[in-house]
Amino acid sequence: MKNLALLDVGGTTIKYGLWDGAAQQLTKQGAVATPKSLNAYYDVLTQIVAEFKASDQVVGVAMSTPGAVNKATGIIEGASALPYIHHFEIQDELETRFDLPVVMENDANCAALAEVGSGAAKGLKNVLFMVIGTGVGGSVIVNGQVQHGRHLFGGEFGYMMMNDGRILSEVGTAVHMADRYNQEAHTNYSGREVFELADQGDLLAQKEAQVLYDNLAQAIYNLQYSFDSEAVILGGGVSQADFLVPNIEKALQEILKQVDIAPFMPTIRTCQYHNDANLIGAMEDFRRTYPNLVAN
Repeated sequence: MKNLALLDVGGTTIKYGLWDGAAQQLTKQGAVATPKSLNAYYDVLTQIVAEFKASDQVVGVAMSTPGAVNKATGIIEGASALPYIHHFEIQDELETRFDLPVVMENDANCAALAEVGSGAAKGLKNVLFMVIGTGVGGSVIVNGQVQHGRHLFGGEFGYMMMNDGRILSEVGTAVHMADRYNQEAHTNYSGREVFELADQGDLLAQKEAQVLYDNLAQAIYNLQYSFDSEAVILGGGVSQADFLVPNIEKALQEILKQVDIAPFMPTIRTCQYHNDANLIGAMEDFRRTYPNLVAN
């Protein structure tokens, strides 16, 4: 495989790296602050790519980006923390500036592609990838391919309505768990600290943590019996907590007791890649898009 320049655009930071095709690994990683304007954004990306072109003979640029990427038009639809990247043919503009082919994909889809390509879902064809952060997002992989959907909202699991009339993004994240705790206890704890309080026997913390586990379990149950995926892969910061999956599985067992016709438990795994997932997934997306270009 030949070398690629990799870019992971976030609301505050742009991470970058080189995919070394010969060694099949991510190298030369770095990060810069995300610019505040489109022109500055172009300048930063063009400089990064120019340096890789000069030193490493890259054949293309693979990008992970926020927003709903329309692969057919090269337009980033939807909304994100970077309003200036949306609703025009930005892929064409970047290809002109870089003088290289550019492939863009949504950040959650990139993370999913990394796991399917060589991570926790390697060898699987039908996978649900759930990213738990400030909200809940994710990706639907069917027959090894990202399912973007009619409105490019495939994998937006956080929009699911839950039992109490709130959406999953409001009741299935550590951020909102901490918000609920702090509102009732008049404190200012982080999600991590609320989990620690729950472990120490704080009844309010235990109650709010259980709300999170129950809602994630309900969402995973519904998704499993809708898509019948081979596995549900959990990503996002909270996925690294060793207590998360066992507690979700306990909540799932309670659901299965209520629904006695449900014949099996969903298979839940945590992601293998964390900070590098979007870069590795962007490479995987480029490789799938231009297989002949990257082949040696």
